[in-house]
Amino acid sequence: MNFTIRSIATIVAVTGVLAPIALAKAPVASQPGGETLFVMSNAANKNEIVAYHQVLGSYIEVKRFATGGRGSGGTIDPLQSQGSLVVTHDAGFLLAANAGSGTISVFRVNEGTLTLTDQVPSGGSEPLSIAELSNQVYVLNGAGAGNVTTFQLTAGGHLEPSGGAPKYLSGAGAGGSSIAISPDGKELAVTERNTNSIDIFPLQGGVLQTLVTVPSKDPGVFSARFTPNRQLVVSETGPANTTGQAAISSYAVSPSGSLAPITQGLPTYGSADCWNAITPNGKWVYASNAASSTISGFSLQPNGVLLPIGSTIVGNNPPGSANLDITTSTDGRYLFSLNAGTGTISVFVIQGDGTLQLAGELDGLPSSAGLNGIAAL
Repeated sequence: MNFTIRSIATIVAVTGVLAPIALAKAPVASQPGGETLFVMSNAANKNEIVAYHQVLGSYIEVKRFATGGRGSGGTIDPLQSQGSLVVTHDAGFLLAANAGSGTISVFRVNEGTLTLTDQVPSGGSEPLSIAELSNQVYVLNGAGAGNVTTFQLTAGGHLEPSGGAPKYLSGAGAGGSSIAISPDGKELAVTERNTNSIDIFPLQGGVLQTLVTVPSKDPGVFSARFTPNRQLVVSETGPANTTGQAAISSYAVSPSGSLAPITQGLPTYGSADCWNAITPNGKWVYASNAASSTISGFSLQPNGVLLPIGSTIVGNNPPGSANLDITTSTDGRYLFSLNAGTGTISVFVIQGDGTLQLAGELDGLPSSAGLNGIAAL
């Protein structure tokens, strides 16, 4: 069942009252977490954050907030990255990458309303991905060799440079596409698409140490995320010019920056697995197969072993969705899929066995217009 959600202004103008449309067959009781969703337009002329809020089991568009910067524009997945829009771990701020203007915007989050508190140069060109822990913010800039810059996020919502000079990736044109920090703050991981490698920066007091670059044994490295037990889960698109060959892997990360495979090249049974999301309790991992419009699901064991849920495919988007970045709500009840090809967001309810139930779709976003970045509370 698909449902259309229009902006509050439109609903009020047409009906005279606020009339949100339920996403599920039965209303979903409002609980902490899962209440607010953010999507970034990445528009070249004016980058904006589209905010949705859950009211009595329904998601409605609340407002659009200008970042003050410019996105890259483009059609489908122009940033080729995961993590261009992130909520801080304390849920107090939203951080957005303005790839077109080379800046990072900071918004204070208050019950679904955003207040712009800062916009600063990213320390490089084409910021693509952001990671944050304990108010330490790391930004991946993709242009040229690519670099990682470090900031301190103040209580007032300002970004101040910290940690010294930027650290560069392995070489020119590395194609950095994601950045992630371990939950204990001891390692930072960056993926390089063009070299098919995973970079590990050990951290000491939040300061980036010497880069360790580990070539992947599987083709198509795209994005990486840390589990609550500090293993690294990596999405892999598979060999070039093939379909149905996407995979996912997990690694143990040593303090020295070396990687030890745990699960290697587990098939997603989809095409173009470029993004993954891990539930806050560390129980489930989901992979977004953009070219086949599907979501794959895996159970995550405490030791980092990945096991397929059922026949692996646990969620289906309409054909041509080009589902890109995915995220879960902070309470682990919902999975959200940004469908750039159709300008929609699929909302899935995460079941007790890890399977997904499609609750509906939010529309009103432009299709094939460069959308990138999704984050939720």
